[in-house]
Amino acid sequence: MSGNEALAEAAIVAGVDAYFGYPITPQNEVPEYMSRRMPEEGRVFVQSESELAAINMVFGASAAGARAMTSSSSPGISLMQEGISYLATAKLPAVIVNIMRGGPGLGNIGPSQSDYFQATRGGGHGDYRTITLAPSSVQELADLVQCSFDLADKYRTPVMVLGDGVLGQMMEPVVMQRHANTPPQKPWALTGRGRNEDGTANGKKLRPQNIVKSLHLGDGVLEGITLELQATYKQIEQKEIRYEEYLLDDAELVVAAYGVMARICRVAIQQARAKGLRVGLFRPITLWPFPSAILRQHAQEAHAVLTVEMSYGQMLDDVRLAVGDVAPVEFYGRAGGVIPTVEEVLEQIERQAAQAKE
Repeated sequence: MSGNEALAEAAIVAGVDAYFGYPITPQNEVPEYMSRRMPEEGRVFVQSESELAAINMVFGASAAGARAMTSSSSPGISLMQEGISYLATAKLPAVIVNIMRGGPGLGNIGPSQSDYFQATRGGGHGDYRTITLAPSSVQELADLVQCSFDLADKYRTPVMVLGDGVLGQMMEPVVMQRHANTPPQKPWALTGRGRNEDGTANGKKLRPQNIVKSLHLGDGVLEGITLELQATYKQIEQKEIRYEEYLLDDAELVVAAYGVMARICRVAIQQARAKGLRVGLFRPITLWPFPSAILRQHAQEAHAVLTVEMSYGQMLDDVRLAVGDVAPVEFYGRAGGVIPTVEEVLEQIERQAAQAKE
């Protein structure tokens, strides 16, 4: 399957109740696929009139207890940021898939990784975070989409799956197994409680009234809500870090890359190893929370860390924060829809190896 179709089917397998989206390249296949499959499953599909409408429809469906998702590409995700901020402060689970393209602005339809800042720093206003998952294969894309629904429900938070135009369009074999857990009970959801003023219906006591909102005007109320969010984020940082290590046991140079870029780096590392260079790959799968402690540990055992991205240095900030003064951090990247080649990455690895000998 193509990545876009695989992520859509994975969402269906995970039990998504409602999908709302607006077409934009290079993820158009997602709403196209959902427009056929969701009605087949008796579930809700709406092609919204805009990205703004889509994210607010997700808010409404999630508030009613549904598993809800949307997908878009970079400019469309930018338009959704206010709605994602609302979801975060209302403590509503949601899945947002970003198949990144070149920017800033409308940019182009080439693959990019220049939405890292937006995804990992919240993106909208206020003190909030979104769990950010970065797959590097079509299989992993399908698996992490399923995982994202579980994480969203577990922590009552928006979760973003961050891919790019290559991952969305490429075709690979996929084993579509159900990894998602049964959706939990949601006693906070707006499912209706009856109308009797005395709190009863047919002689039975009704549950307390549920209120879902992102506006908190009472003195100190919003700070209390924000502190609750921070406590949730600390739990996520302690329990949900994911990463991959490749040939790092004896590595003198650590290459840090994520997503499709990590696959290119892996081939370059194999070629470098064939030339006798001791180099390995560190691939963060959760971009937030970032696996800082693990990367720092590997940096302590190496001469340097090389960060490679399809941007001009966004994950670079997190790598520098993680490594600190333990080892020098170098960078190589291309942007605007341009993908660094294996040859370019290998050249950078050889350059770093030469500098280490000087």
